[in-house]
Parts: sequence; C-alpha cells; structure tokens
Amino acid sequence: MKNKSYIGISFVILIFGIWAVPKIVNKLSKNTLIKFEKVPNFSFTNQDGKTITNNDFENKVYVVEFFFASCPTICPKMNESMLKIQEKFFGNPNFGIVSITIDPKRDTPEALKKYAKEHQVKLKNWHFLTGNIDAIYKLSNKGFKLYAGENAEAEGGFEHSGLFALIDKDGYIRSRTITTRESENPIKFYDGLDAKQVQMLKEDIAILLNE
Repeated sequence: MKNKSYIGISFVILIFGIWAVPKIVNKLSKNTLIKFEKVPNFSFTNQDGKTITNNDFENKVYVVEFFFASCPTICPKMNESMLKIQEKFFGNPNFGIVSITIDPKRDTPEALKKYAKEHQVKLKNWHFLTGNIDAIYKLSNKGFKLYAGENAEAEGGFEHSGLFALIDKDGYIRSRTITTRESENPIKFYDGLDAKQVQMLKEDIAILLNE
C-alpha cells in the first residue's frame, strides 16, 4: 500500500531551512523528543458505542493508527505491533491506543467490538473508533498527514499508511531522530511494520509518560 507520510525531514527543512537541521539535531539529548503540531480536535464512536474525543486523552500518552478491520495486507502486522505495545504498558492508566477505521460503512461499533475481542485487545484505553467518513479522512490526510483513501484496485478496497503517531500529554505529535551512517535525521512517525521502530516507539512512550 502507498505510504505518503514520511515527512519529518521536510517539515524541519520547511520551518528552519536545510542548513539548520544538523544544528538542531546536535542539541538533542537521546531522551529528548521532537515536538510537531498539535492533533486536531476529533469526535468519533468507539467499539462500546461511546463518544471519544481528544478530551478523553487529556494528560495521557497515546498512539494513533488508521486501519480497517477487513484489511488483508498490512493491518494484521500492525495489530501484532500494537499488541506488543499493549503488553508493555498494560495496566498504565496514563497510556492509550486509538485505532481509527477508514472503512466506517462496514466497521460499525459492533463490528469493531468483535474485531477487538478476536484480536485479544485487553487494554482498557484501547479505543477502536468509527464515525463520519469525511471527518475520518480529513483527520488522517490533513490532520496527521497520514495517507488514507479508497481504491477499488487495492486489496481490500483501501490504501493507507502503516505508520503510528505518538501523542504526548498535551496533545502534540512527538518523535525522535534516527541515526544513520551519514547523519541523524528527525522522523515524525514510527513504522508499525518494522520491529526496530516499534521498539523505538515503546522507548519513547516511556519517555513521555515520565515527562
């Protein structure tokens, strides 16, 4: 599926200019996470029929993904990664997960409740959200800039990113820098299909919980 959301580097370049990136990175300690924009307000319905908004995550750290229950390709792998995150932070009342369907016509609250049960979701603050399709796509494509869209030619009928967004207690997207052989580069999201990045995400969740 298409992945149009690796924009962390371009974001920094846009704001500060390309020559400023090394200077910014050099000032970051290993426990410092970059702050990006604030998550737009949202209001959707979870698997229990309850309305969930940003206010439900006030003073909490949470992870956001966009998926759909009948996805035959990357969603099962994304779910495996989320289950590992669930296991790591299970029982922590200050942590949550938000899984937003991009197929709300089929993914009703009842369907999402069944999906959560079948996939061993036990975390109290793991909300599977559905709602108005235009609002969902606006939040994904414009709010997070994580691509999602319908495509009759794609497996399952939809395309979406396999990336996870990490949100801090104040509602801002946060992430880290990644060291390569040549340099250190800021990222904005974590690849839910990559075990190393999922491990990074778990480490960074712990950092934000302690802020």
